[in-house]
Amino acid sequence: MPKKEILVHQTAIVEDGAEIGDGTRIWHHVHVRRGARLGRNCVLGKGVYIGDGVRIGDNVKIENYVSIYKGVTIEDNVFVGPHVTFTNDLCPRIERFEKWKVAETVVRKGTSIGAGSVILCGITLGRYCFVGAGSTVTQNVPDHALVYGNPAKEHGYVCFCGEILLDLQGKELPMVVICEKCRKKIEIRPKSQG
Repeated sequence: MPKKEILVHQTAIVEDGAEIGDGTRIWHHVHVRRGARLGRNCVLGKGVYIGDGVRIGDNVKIENYVSIYKGVTIEDNVFVGPHVTFTNDLCPRIERFEKWKVAETVVRKGTSIGAGSVILCGITLGRYCFVGAGSTVTQNVPDHALVYGNPAKEHGYVCFCGEILLDLQGKELPMVVICEKCRKKIEIRPKSQG
């Protein structure tokens, strides 16, 4: 299979030492720091910042003005909406800047993060979970969970295809659900088993 061309807009800054996968498109005023690694077929919208050491998988779409700081790993097929911010220190003080302790954050395969959300460092967003727009995520999110609010709380579950599967009210977990839209079978587990 032939390699796809990498597109880097003339206003973007990609520092030496950053790795960019085939077919990735980097648009206006993006800054990718040294040591960052982007997979194949990614799209970085206008004004995106990718910090040193950030790891991004294949087929990831990062919308305009997203900030992803050191310590974040994003797996394949993730959507990050505009103006999302990832933090990376639980106790940021300017007086201790040189001693900041980066807390690792992982965004698992297939996750969607709505516009304007803030993702607290040191947590994991589970596979195919869905974070509603404007949410502040302060704890781990299970696979397929639908979370939103400030702080974000679980309100249901979503399929691989994005269809809402069920409401949490009165449901006993774990359970297996079949999506009415795509007919895929999904096992839903509570947080403690997730």
